[in-house]
Order: sequence, then C-alpha cells, then structure tokens
Amino acid sequence: MQLVVFVLLVLIAFAANSVLGRMAISWGYMDALGFGLLRLASGAAMLGLLCALRGRSLRQPLLPSVKGGAALTLYMVGFCLAYQGLDAGIGALILFGVVQIAMFGWGALRGNDPSIGQMVGAGVAFAGLAYVVWPDQSLQVTLWDAVLMGLSGLGWAAYSLLGRGVRDPLASSAVNFIWATAMILPFAWVAWGSGLITGLITGPGIVLAVLSGAVTSGLGYALWYRVLPQLQPAVAATIQLSVPVLAILGGVLFLAEPVGARLILGTLVVLAGIALVIWTPKRR
Repeated sequence: MQLVVFVLLVLIAFAANSVLGRMAISWGYMDALGFGLLRLASGAAMLGLLCALRGRSLRQPLLPSVKGGAALTLYMVGFCLAYQGLDAGIGALILFGVVQIAMFGWGALRGNDPSIGQMVGAGVAFAGLAYVVWPDQSLQVTLWDAVLMGLSGLGWAAYSLLGRGVRDPLASSAVNFIWATAMILPFAWVAWGSGLITGLITGPGIVLAVLSGAVTSGLGYALWYRVLPQLQPAVAATIQLSVPVLAILGGVLFLAEPVGARLILGTLVVLAGIALVIWTPKRR
C-alpha cells in the first residue's frame, strides 16, 4: 500500500511539473530553457539542504553521478528546445513513446522480458494517450524538433533506469541535480547567444520555476528513485503514460480548461492499459 501511495505521489508531482511549466512558458513569464535551468538549480538546492539536515553525505560514486547528471541534462535540454516548436500533444507522444521503447527494451536485454499481456497493456495505454492528446488540426512536425524530443525521451529513460541501482535515493538525486545544473549552463549560454532563447525572466516565472524545481522536481524525482527498484521496467515505463492525462486534468482543475468526453474516455483507456501491465504476470 505504501508503494501505491508513493507511486501516485510521484505521478502527481510529474503532472504538476507539466502544469507549472505551461503556466510559466505559455503565459510568457519565462522562456523554456531558462525555466529548465532554474528548475534544476532549485531542485539541487532543495535536495542539498535536505541532505544536510538529515546528515546525508553528498559523496556519491563519480561515474554513476555523472551518468545521472548527463541523462537529466539530456532530458531537460531536449525537452526545452523541442517545446518551442512542437505541439504539446505530439511532443508527449514522442517523449513517452521513446521512454516505452527504451525501458521495455532495456528490461528485455537484462532478462526481464515483458509478457505478451504487458506489451498489449502498454499498447492500449499509449493508444488512450494518443486519443487524448492528438491535436484536432493538422500539424507539420519538423525532423529537428522530433529528434530533440526523442533525445529527451532517451535521457529520461536512462535517468529512470539508473535509479534502479542507487542505494541512497535522496543523496543520489541531489548530486544528479547538481551535475545537471552545471552541465546545462553551456547549452543555455550557446542557446542565448544564438537567439534560440530570449532570456526572458519575470517574478511570476521565477516563483513557478522554483516551485517546480524544489518541490515537484526535486522531491518528486527523489521519491521516483525510491520506488524504482520495486517496479519492473515495463511497469515503470507504462505508468508514466498517465502523466500527460493527469496534467490535462490538472489544467481542468487549476487553469479552468474545458473537459469533454474525449478526455474521460481516453483516461479510462490509459488506466485500463496500465492495469493490464501491472496485473499481468511477468514472463518466466
């Protein structure tokens, strides 16, 4: 029961990140990469403070920490750059589609083969997500934006898979955020110099970025590392398909966005697919 509660808290935190990001970027309070940089720095500060208060050492193995920081940086940079030219719904499909393929594939390579029922359940959940987020109007997706979002998905899949082997989720997350904050700075500098970002910073944008970084990212990602060792890669990958749906529901609750039959039906399909993945026995 504790695992279920922790997983629900993680998914809510991930969805809250999406809502906070939409508020900051779509409402013109801050550009995407600046939001991502402040989000990482705030997460690093919060997690570092918690480690200090709890007497946790930040001396973590160097190579795993660098890998975690690099994976988090790849996720953040790819997402922030692709966000500016890609429809949010199509972006979510590319991002989570790559996460599914990468985590299912890694699980199979490590001898944790998904069962047929789990693969069917993942397909059902992905179809439900596509039904919810697919845009009504025709869109042209550039190869560059699609590649960036795909790289972001690879970064998040790698970050999640690395979390299955950590011994101290809180300290590992803190060090990962510190590394990622340092690694994203050159990208932000180049992007600012080339005009890819505007450097827009406002008071409300700072508040939203700090809230996203310190609470829903920092604490949420640490809790994600806490539950990952107890989840099969197939389950960990599929449950994340609920995040965009939860984010849309958050928009309904906090941003007064409309709700319709499409959202309700798609949500039920996503939940049915996730349930199939969780309850289907894994392949022996």
